[in-house]
Amino acid sequence: MIEQFINFVIRPPRAEYNPEQYLWDKEFSLAGRTYQRQDLELKNARGHTLQCSHYLPSPFPEDTSLPCVIYCHGNSGCRADANEAAVILLPSNITVFTLDFSGSGLSDGNYVSLGWHEKDDLKMVVSYLRSNKQISRIGLWGRSMGAVTSLLYGAEDPSIAGMVLDSAFSNLYDLMMELVDVYKIRLPKFTVKMAVQYMRRVIEKKAKFDIMDLNCLLVARKTFIPVLFGHGSDDKFIQPHHSDLISESYAGDKNIIKFDGDHNSSRPQFFYDSVSIFFYNVLHPPQVSRADKLEKYYDLGDLKLGSGVNENLIYEILSSLRSATADAASSSSALPTISTTKSVTELLSEVAPSADLESVFTEEIAHDNNEPTNDVQDKVNDQTEDCFSCTSSNRESWGRCSSLGGSDEESCADLRADNLPQNTLDVFATPLRSMKEKCSEAKEDEKKLKKNKSKIKKKKKKKGETADKKGKGDRFEKLEALSRRLRHCLLKGSIHRRHESS
Repeated sequence: MIEQFINFVIRPPRAEYNPEQYLWDKEFSLAGRTYQRQDLELKNARGHTLQCSHYLPSPFPEDTSLPCVIYCHGNSGCRADANEAAVILLPSNITVFTLDFSGSGLSDGNYVSLGWHEKDDLKMVVSYLRSNKQISRIGLWGRSMGAVTSLLYGAEDPSIAGMVLDSAFSNLYDLMMELVDVYKIRLPKFTVKMAVQYMRRVIEKKAKFDIMDLNCLLVARKTFIPVLFGHGSDDKFIQPHHSDLISESYAGDKNIIKFDGDHNSSRPQFFYDSVSIFFYNVLHPPQVSRADKLEKYYDLGDLKLGSGVNENLIYEILSSLRSATADAASSSSALPTISTTKSVTELLSEVAPSADLESVFTEEIAHDNNEPTNDVQDKVNDQTEDCFSCTSSNRESWGRCSSLGGSDEESCADLRADNLPQNTLDVFATPLRSMKEKCSEAKEDEKKLKKNKSKIKKKKKKKGETADKKGKGDRFEKLEALSRRLRHCLLKGSIHRRHESS
């Protein structure tokens, strides 16, 4: 029985697997992006060869360094345990490195040490990543033995950005005493203590470490790396109070999450979400580059913006527009939120009907030029500075650029006469077709806009008799101010692009 307990500590069942079958492919796609698995071998201080894998974007971004999370498996685990970590972190531009510790999986070595020698293997991996200029910050994610390994190493290397510790034990000696009760070994306490002392000597002789040195409470007091603890509430192998004890002793920023499940059960999605957010905050990965942003124009639903326009500012203004149309009697102090997954057309339709928006933008342009709304087109025809007006041909499309300085016909003639280069024409909100089509479309838009304005005026007269004039005036005043910001933002982007091309 004692030999079984010894093997339980230093020689648990060893994972044997085929990397091509149990790891991610050499080239694979995830969330619409392509990644690669790079296999490599590292040699630790004891001369053991460690089998490692590094999951990276393919191709790797040029002139950019990405953070990396090292996943540390449990006492009977291997590199395949990091497959879930890769799915969670790679879409956030965080690379994932994983290895078979010495004595585990396909690496060399005959025994594991529950974190004592594994921390030296981890040190070798960190040193390798530090020498790689493509890697910036480094985080650690460990489970069971891997969590203890991460904590032991983190106490020696404060440069680690953050750690996730799932089901770590606080003290190996206390854990062994608890397992005696869990497995209902009916022996007197003094007999158990004598057996543990015998095991201590045998383990030290075979695996070259002292089980009394594996005390996470001692190192937790001098570790200041931000940490997220996780533990299954039904864990009978390493009970949840172990994470509680470590958390109480931990000196740095910390948080702990308890979830349903035992020691080996799969973790719930909310825990993985918390891990993703934690590493995003501590590692600060670069923003994920979307494929549509590599093209000429940003795709925001029916509205297309030239690449010189600040998309985030557009969404900020739209969020403010939504807030301005909210009930004035609302006393909520919460900041308005906006879903960036919605198209601009959907956001604008939530703020006000398309016809109302058209009138607001048209009135705002006339207000800037000190002209009545009815005379907007006459004013635009007389303008000589570079500007554009946004019109709509239907209630589901907003943002088509109808003119670029002067009236529609004059702008088309000026562009032909000036022979502007192609990149100068990028200030249009939609890709250029033929100039004749633009002019004809613009004329139709103007006619429809005039009809909409007449309808809007009639509606305003009817509503004005019963509505609160003061509240309505305040609301439209806010809308006009915010729409003016939107217009100037778009105008600024177009002028900037034209200056660059000239």
